[in-house]
Amino acid sequence: MRCAVMRAFADLLDGLIYTRSRNAKLKLLGNYLRATPDPDRGWAMAALTGTLDLPAVKPALIRAMVEERVDPVLYAMSRDFVGDSAETIALLWPAPSAPAAAPASLTVSQVVATLGGISRSDAPAALAAMLDRLDADARFALLKLATGALRVGISARLAKTALAQAFGLDVDAVEEVWHGLVPPYGPLFDWAEGRAAQPSARDLPVFRPFMLAHPLEQERIDLADYAAEWKWDGIRVQLVHVAGETRLYSRAGDDITHSFPEIAGAFATPGVLDGELLVKGVFQGGAAASFNTLQQRLGRKLVSARTLADYPAFVRLYDMLFDGGEDLRDLPWSARRARLERFAARLDPGRFDVSAVIEAGDFAALEAIRAGARDASIEGVMLKRRDSPYVAGRRAGLWYKWKRDPLVADCVLMYAQRGSGKRSSFYSDYTFGAWTTEGELLPVGKAYFGFTDEELKWLDHHVRTHTVNRFGPVRETDKSLVLEVAFDSIHESRRHKSGLAMRFPRISRIRTDKPAREADTIEALRKHVT
Repeated sequence: MRCAVMRAFADLLDGLIYTRSRNAKLKLLGNYLRATPDPDRGWAMAALTGTLDLPAVKPALIRAMVEERVDPVLYAMSRDFVGDSAETIALLWPAPSAPAAAPASLTVSQVVATLGGISRSDAPAALAAMLDRLDADARFALLKLATGALRVGISARLAKTALAQAFGLDVDAVEEVWHGLVPPYGPLFDWAEGRAAQPSARDLPVFRPFMLAHPLEQERIDLADYAAEWKWDGIRVQLVHVAGETRLYSRAGDDITHSFPEIAGAFATPGVLDGELLVKGVFQGGAAASFNTLQQRLGRKLVSARTLADYPAFVRLYDMLFDGGEDLRDLPWSARRARLERFAARLDPGRFDVSAVIEAGDFAALEAIRAGARDASIEGVMLKRRDSPYVAGRRAGLWYKWKRDPLVADCVLMYAQRGSGKRSSFYSDYTFGAWTTEGELLPVGKAYFGFTDEELKWLDHHVRTHTVNRFGPVRETDKSLVLEVAFDSIHESRRHKSGLAMRFPRISRIRTDKPAREADTIEALRKHVT
């Protein structure tokens, strides 16, 4: 059956790559999920949502494998031109000396079963044998599946939305049960096709989707209807304690409990809380350190006693989803806030506090208070409708984020690199620098968004006509172009020669009117360091 083989998954990826329309992507995914049997569709969903892990297969292994069969110079040149490793290998992979038997019998499930239970030493031979059985399109799909680097223009949320629409389910209900299940999601599809009841996550410490905010643009908010809180500059987390187990989740739903054992150990009261993970310090309101300090704790699988002592973490609480087993999400914000304050009073004050409500008489007074956010290294202000329920995702008119105005600097374009996917033909990733007092240009950041499609074409042309050196897919320019770069903050960094690193840099303007020698200096940027 065609839908059960790798070809169907290849057709899906091909369609998603070349389709820009969100509705068209939803239709493609929905059709695939309805037509494909279990467990293939479940493994495909795991791959599309980033939850499939085949640890034996790494990019370096694949690169070494292909260089045994293809001239390494040819591969490197082709990779630089194509911009995607999987596509390059799929096109260059040589035909086997003897045709493989039953080339159309390979399924997604067979791929996962083979590569999921194999050692790294045996992985090259197994993967090569599968590649020999497939055509170029299916090889591309296999490599994307094996490495987990799909990059086909969809998010995990879009994939779940497609599943919900395909089977007439509520997407928030899908999102909620999702985190209590494991691939290939048999119970999920049993529920979707009416063979079983909705899976329950009641007794599991699972992640619930966060409520998110829309940016405040030109609106002026009536503070009689909205409460204002500070938007702290840490990472959004969810604390869950159910059935004697505690989990700490990031905004993306990743389990980060192991990175912050002191927080998990201090939260032993049944409930689900929403808050901001911070490190103690003297920057944000005099109680929390900068985001740069928090980064010393992020991504660590093992946390030493010294790290725990040097960077003590705590959570500033925003909201409450569950009080014990009671679901509070349908209650208005004001009621949840009252419950949160009572709940937090029972927690360790060294590890948890409640984000204060900003007292302001009217919106004009709040504007004046917000103006001091940068001086206190606070990210901005949150505005929450007092009668708002806690709902997953962004809902118009309920919550707003009013971030502090970005900083800007005039920097000189130094290097450009080809993008990936739809941008593989363009030099779209830009490294830029600022001047030292001695007249040396040093990198301070890298950006790949903020510009329009027309500006991208102009920048690509500039790079191609002002190249002075080539380093694989990277071009060094003549350092004649000034870019106005917007960024949220700037921090000390030992990884960069300049000693500085920007946070969330983006290109806000192309300064063809400004000579490169008049761009900003390292010393000027250093004045904004937090």
